[in-house]
Order: sequence, then structure tokens, then C-alpha cells
Amino acid sequence: MLHYLGERPLRHRGGWEKGMSLASIFKQTDIFYDLTSAQLELIQSLCQERRCNVGDLIFEENTASDELYVIVQGEVDIQVDPSLVGDANVRATEPVTIATLRRGQSFGEIALVDQGLRSATARCAANNTLLLVIPRDKLISLCDTHPQLGYRLMRNLAADLALKIRSTDLRIREELLYGDRRR
Repeated sequence: MLHYLGERPLRHRGGWEKGMSLASIFKQTDIFYDLTSAQLELIQSLCQERRCNVGDLIFEENTASDELYVIVQGEVDIQVDPSLVGDANVRATEPVTIATLRRGQSFGEIALVDQGLRSATARCAANNTLLLVIPRDKLISLCDTHPQLGYRLMRNLAADLALKIRSTDLRIREELLYGDRRR
């Protein structure tokens, strides 16, 4: 369930640190690095909160993407379905968790770039996980209206995506080099 935050501060509902503000979460989030307090407040006005528990589906691979997520509390598994590539006659396999994200990390950011299909599934990995949901259209409009904010956000987004690509590249290389030896 989503709740619009607007100008309200994040409320303590048990299980996470009292007095934690969106500003403190945003300062832990790489894509919001080097944004001013005023710029962070503008982004805060777009946020909705969503709570979920272990196993809850946040979004599914190969579905439309139009939201960015920031983890306030809890954990989220990023999973891929190996059966979506390769021979259609190969039996279906269980999704593979490729990353577990925690407080201050963002996901779903590819939605900001191209609104293409989701490249992975996001599933809640801890009870009482709290997410901030930022709609793409509102964030892009904010970036258009405030070019300095937009430039910094997109620069940070590019750096974050580059880091994720490098990490994925390393995992692929490790699998190619050592995959058979690990099995």
C-alpha cells in the first residue's frame, strides 16, 4: 500500500530508528549525492511510502517500469529468471537472487532512463521493509523544471548504473572462469 508523504516527515512506526528523516536516508543514497537540502526537499515532495514483508513482489521482470525505489528500512532481493533466455524447451528454473539491497540503496532506476521493461524482479527480503516510491513522470518533470537538480541526479544515476554494470561484468567473468569448478 502506498502513502503519499508530501511535506510530512517520515514517521516512526516501530522497528526503525526514531528521528530518522528522509533527508538522512537521501544522504545515504548514491543517486542523491551532492544535492542541496532544497533539492532533496523537492524530491521528498514526490515520495510515497510502501511497506512490504518477506516474499512480497515489488515488481516483476519484463513488466513496464515507471518508478524508482529507495530502501528506508529492510532488504530487497533483486532476482532474474534464467528461463527467460535460451531454449524454450529447457525446463523452468527458480529465480536467481543476484543482489540483496539494504537501507539507502535504490533500485528501479532504469525506469528513469528509458521506461523499458524491468530487467529483473524485485522481491521483499525482510519483514516490515519500508520503501520510498518516486514516480518517473514526476521526477523527470522536476528535473526539467530544475536543471541543476536534474544534471546532478542524472550524473549520479549514470555513475550508479556504471558501477552496477562493472559489478555484473565481474560476476560474469568469474562465472566464465570458475563456474564449472564451483559446482
